[in-house]
Amino acid sequence: MGGNIQRGENETKVMEFILLGFPGSPYLQMFIFTLFLIMYLLTVLGNMSIIILVITQRRLHSPMYFFLCNLSFLEIWYTTVIIPKTLGIIMGSSRSISLAGCNLQMYLIFAFGCTEYFLLAVMAYDRYLAICFPLHYSTIMDISLSSKLAIVSWLCGFLVICVPAILISRLSFCGSNMINHFLCNIDSWIILSCTDTYVIELAAFIISVFVILGSCLITLLSYIYIISTILKMSSAKGQQKAFSTCSSHLAVVVIWYGSTIFLFVKPSKRTSLEITKVVTILNTIVTPLLNPFIYTLRNKEVKEAVKSLLHKG
Repeated sequence: MGGNIQRGENETKVMEFILLGFPGSPYLQMFIFTLFLIMYLLTVLGNMSIIILVITQRRLHSPMYFFLCNLSFLEIWYTTVIIPKTLGIIMGSSRSISLAGCNLQMYLIFAFGCTEYFLLAVMAYDRYLAICFPLHYSTIMDISLSSKLAIVSWLCGFLVICVPAILISRLSFCGSNMINHFLCNIDSWIILSCTDTYVIELAAFIISVFVILGSCLITLLSYIYIISTILKMSSAKGQQKAFSTCSSHLAVVVIWYGSTIFLFVKPSKRTSLEITKVVTILNTIVTPLLNPFIYTLRNKEVKEAVKSLLHKG
């Protein structure tokens, strides 16, 4: 491990980290490797299919599916930042990662994560306008507004995480270089740092509150108004149609918020590492895999577009 540590006169300075991944027998490692590889391929294939479907089918050329395209594009890159490196860790061929590489991975994971929060909030607002103001929807949510909302979501997601990323790059590490995880995250840096991390922990907490609670509030308020409007509808068919247009988004929101809130709202950053790994898998690998299937299986317009595309083929 000589390449991982640089020795000075009185201190040992960490130059790179070792990601421990998952403990267990070679058979378990091979099972996890195969499972992750299949899930990654299905995630890329599923989300690419959604993008191609929305681009090629005119019936899906609406703000709702434009935002879904953005979400699918995000999910492809989100998993790509994590899974290929994780597969290398499981096989034991690529356990080490440089400080800069670890910081970059952490930055991208959180940037894509924050962008997903903003996109889900924007999608909730879009459904609110469509159901609560159906007559004015097309004039309010035009190409200009939907494009601006998507761009702002991406910009905010990538800019908001710059602060902790810059602060982390200034930390010193002079003890253990072992990270008991399959990816780099803020918790790992805080645990291993031999310098004061109070400012980083505070910045991370403020950003988490702003991003999670802010987007959650927009989503929650949107759905309160949506459900209230649906319940006031006189016909059961109208209620069913209105709910079907937002049920897919609601399912994705519940899975995403459920897993991420657990990761951030926990008693200590130093406890339940194995449970944290399992929830991280749900958050970073399972959710991006489920999204295209949820939207395909629970959405009549998407199912009709798939049939139309298959008939043309």
